[in-house]
Amino acid sequence: MKVNLERKNDKYLFEAKGASGVPVLIDNKTDEASRGASPMELILMGVGGCSAIDVVSILKKQRQEITSYKMEVEGQRKDTGDAKPFEAIHVNLHLEGEIDEAKAIRAAALSFEKYCSVSITMQASVKVTYSIVLNGKSLNVLDI
Repeated sequence: MKVNLERKNDKYLFEAKGASGVPVLIDNKTDEASRGASPMELILMGVGGCSAIDVVSILKKQRQEITSYKMEVEGQRKDTGDAKPFEAIHVNLHLEGEIDEAKAIRAAALSFEKYCSVSITMQASVKVTYSIVLNGKSLNVLDI
């Protein structure tokens, strides 16, 4: 896998492209309004996007009807001097539709424990946790 970055202005705005050719703007938090996501935001987006694709794929294979899928991905950073890496990331999945509770819990577990390459890549240094809200009801993710 390979991505390419190209600087787009005389500051910190970059355009990144992978094999798909879809551009992603990356920017720094400067005095001006940012025109792209920060690299740390992209990590959170990567965790959320990877898991979302897994969960939707698993639930579709089980013939579950998803009418809405939203996520909140929040990272907790630690101060190690100049760098502030993530020490924990929590993903809150909000699903709506004709979805069996046990299947929703199992799909999320499979994503975070087996399939999501992004969160699994980080598991040695970042604790990734998740919770599920299905049709407005919080589910106990330990009930599989």
